[in-house]
Amino acid sequence: MAAARRLMEQGKRDQKEPPGEASPRSESGEPPGTNLATLKRRFFENVSDRDWNDWRWQLQNRITTVEQLASFLSLSPRERAQLNVVTKKYPLSVTPYYLSLINPDDPDDPIRKQAIPSFLEVAFGSIGMEDPLAEKRDSVVPGLVHRYPDRVLMVLTDLCPVLCRHCTRKREWQHGGWVRTAAEVELMLRYIRDNEVVRDVIISGGDCLTLSTRRLEEVIAGLSQIPHVEIIRIGTRYPVVLPQRIDDELCSMLSRHGPIWLNTHFNHPNEITADAARACERLLRAGVPVNNQSVLLRGINDTVETQKQLCQGLLRIKVRPYYLFQCDEVQGTEHLRTPIETGIKIIEGMRGHTTGLAVPTFVVDLPQGGGKVPLQPNYVLSQTEDAWVLRNYEGHIFTCRNPHPCLNGKADHRKRQAGRGNGSRSAEQLQLVRPQ
Repeated sequence: MAAARRLMEQGKRDQKEPPGEASPRSESGEPPGTNLATLKRRFFENVSDRDWNDWRWQLQNRITTVEQLASFLSLSPRERAQLNVVTKKYPLSVTPYYLSLINPDDPDDPIRKQAIPSFLEVAFGSIGMEDPLAEKRDSVVPGLVHRYPDRVLMVLTDLCPVLCRHCTRKREWQHGGWVRTAAEVELMLRYIRDNEVVRDVIISGGDCLTLSTRRLEEVIAGLSQIPHVEIIRIGTRYPVVLPQRIDDELCSMLSRHGPIWLNTHFNHPNEITADAARACERLLRAGVPVNNQSVLLRGINDTVETQKQLCQGLLRIKVRPYYLFQCDEVQGTEHLRTPIETGIKIIEGMRGHTTGLAVPTFVVDLPQGGGKVPLQPNYVLSQTEDAWVLRNYEGHIFTCRNPHPCLNGKADHRKRQAGRGNGSRSAEQLQLVRPQ
């Protein structure tokens, strides 16, 4: 473990080496990463607004090599050499839009840590599992995962606009990019038709919005024709990393089907831009509710303050904070994983200190396909058949009477008669104890 810690510290020092000539701050004094227009001009000054707002142009002009990256971010010779080693195993892909959110002066920029490779990915590459959620084992036909009784997951492609460094399906990155064929999709649909317990279908990838709108509609229309499929969910990071994809054509198509829910993946307040807000607004106007599933990431969003800013910002753009996931035990992600206690402390620091709508459910997706387990701070101090002793968000302790499950017996009735009228509680039944 001591050797592992030394490796991690060395990797951090390498990332923080003086990058050469620093990029200037904006005239307002704000870090460049907060001013999208300034960065767009600096990084892509010759790009027309028409091209910039075309999601196909963004996809075609992704930064995919260390040499390309070095023309936008100052990289030391050592860092270039390290990144060339990393990208042989874990490739690089980032859209011009998402790259423009990075503050080039900050080696610890939260967008940079999510999108730009780190030597720590290979330094700790032996830790973790290739397929920690056992998706291959639970695949009933190629690309279709059936783990929970009433829902299935359709993995339509391994293509993504941005290769997030914490990706659960990092194992797919070396396969060169694939999209499920029409025959493979038909096998999935046939399985769903034959299994009437399936009422909820999640469409994911990679990122399924990488498919053309026409191709995506073929899949959604096929699902909509199955009587027992009640809802369709789309898992996508496009509103965050390439919001231009959420165009009129896509929203019009989604509005023709449904009910469709969309789960997206904001991890940091800096990702909540005007473009991202407009994308979410378009989805909502098309009748598609938007939820957010964050991943807890070391040095990116692992504080109460950052999570509070993120979740309050999401509510302002009408996106519901849904899950905060413990980062999965994926090979190549160990440097981004936090202790599980960190997530519990974050929820404890938010509960009662902001609206409940802004508090996501902290979840660990168990290895070997054990499924999602929600974790909460321990508010239960003790319990008996008659009462529970609970701690509130301020640390105050309350004793609450516990109603009996059956009140038919006279003895039970007499035993619990005192204080029952109109829901009143005696001083013995409800106590407040101030912390010392």
